[in-house]
Amino acid sequence: MEIFSGITLLSALLYVVIGFAVAVFGTLIGAGGGIIFVPLFLWMFDWPPTAIAGTSLAIVLLNAISASLAFKKQKKIKFDAAIPFAAATIPGSILGAMWSNWFTGSSFRTAFGLLLLFISLVIIWKNTRKSAAAKYDVDVDPKDVKVNMPLGLCISFGIGFISSTFGIGGGVIQVPAMIGFLGFPPHIATATSQFVLAISSLIGVASHQWEQHILWGYAICFGIGAIFGAQEGAKISKKVKGRSILFLLAGALMLVALRLIFLS
Repeated sequence: MEIFSGITLLSALLYVVIGFAVAVFGTLIGAGGGIIFVPLFLWMFDWPPTAIAGTSLAIVLLNAISASLAFKKQKKIKFDAAIPFAAATIPGSILGAMWSNWFTGSSFRTAFGLLLLFISLVIIWKNTRKSAAAKYDVDVDPKDVKVNMPLGLCISFGIGFISSTFGIGGGVIQVPAMIGFLGFPPHIATATSQFVLAISSLIGVASHQWEQHILWGYAICFGIGAIFGAQEGAKISKKVKGRSILFLLAGALMLVALRLIFLS
């Protein structure tokens, strides 16, 4: 029995479970799950790239909205930084989409993959120092986090540009940037990143829908799992130490880096 075009009930249940699992991990590291959904769809389905990008982003949007609501209840989101950061990603994304026609060579993807690999190794190195435990595992109120707003806006613009140019979700770049350059504690960085991702991905979903790139039957099935997975991921994050989040983030960066390097 098909509940959507080409989707049986058994397949739909499988997609819900997968969406749940991906969202739990994506919410923990603040990446939204897009870095997993895209290669997963490449492996599972024979879809054109536009359908993969559009459908993945629709799921990421549902994930990010659900996670943002959960983190809002936990009072982990620094809204006075999240809103301007999200706004700054929009022009960067537009410019990146325009420039992406110039950066289509595999050498650029390989170079960016090496950059992400380097960032992941730096995170692991910094995270293994004894001083990291005290810095990253302290429970901090978002209101007490001081932000260099000009630097944060520039970083967000750059993240929007890089994400759009290379086709990678911004959360996996934004979280380490917020931690490394802006001094955000990991828990505040992941929560704030989810809110930024919710706003920025909404713009992307609208654009993909206009171009009819989204396969909504699949997006709904995976998205239902992602909605509940994001809630569970937010709950788990309360029990996970900041250093553990950084190790998970480094692992995710390595996966993206290897995907870029070897699938270029």
